[in-house]
Amino acid sequence: MKILAFAGSNSEVSINKKLVTFASSFFPDDEVDLIDLNDFEMPIYKHERELENGIPQLAKDFAAKIDSNDLILMSLAEHNSAYSTAFKNVFDWVSRIKDRKHFGDKPIFLMATAPGNGGGKNVIEVFMKRAPFSGANVIASFSLPNFKERFEEGKGVIDAEKLEELKSKVEVVKQHFTTK
Repeated sequence: MKILAFAGSNSEVSINKKLVTFASSFFPDDEVDLIDLNDFEMPIYKHERELENGIPQLAKDFAAKIDSNDLILMSLAEHNSAYSTAFKNVFDWVSRIKDRKHFGDKPIFLMATAPGNGGGKNVIEVFMKRAPFSGANVIASFSLPNFKERFEEGKGVIDAEKLEELKSKVEVVKQHFTTK
């Protein structure tokens, strides 16, 4: 199976990138393409900009990444209870590609983490409301609150209960592909 993995963040020290990288380690027999949103940085979407210059090649490249994979592992950063601007901008540009659903009806394992008690639950909720309209087939979601207390570099999720929850969600994702 081919997997596209990324954090919905442009932070160089993104905790969501750390989480999605760790989650991808549970797919050792699969081909994982871990990308960085910084490689897809484009001007902020504006209708006039699209009319003048068209859709940036980077948006088309991101869409091609989606299309060439079987599964998306995505961990969204939560900024003011919603998506980060970096993620939203890529999402906006991809949405302008003619005759496509943003996420190409691909299965998605949606994750989020944050330093506080919410663990990115607001951004998960925002994405879940939008998912049916964006060709996003979310088959499982996972939230890791209190990142600094529950995640350790080199070890991953160190909270036993949250680690078991993550593993069970990974199994749900894997089962989705074995029952097809």
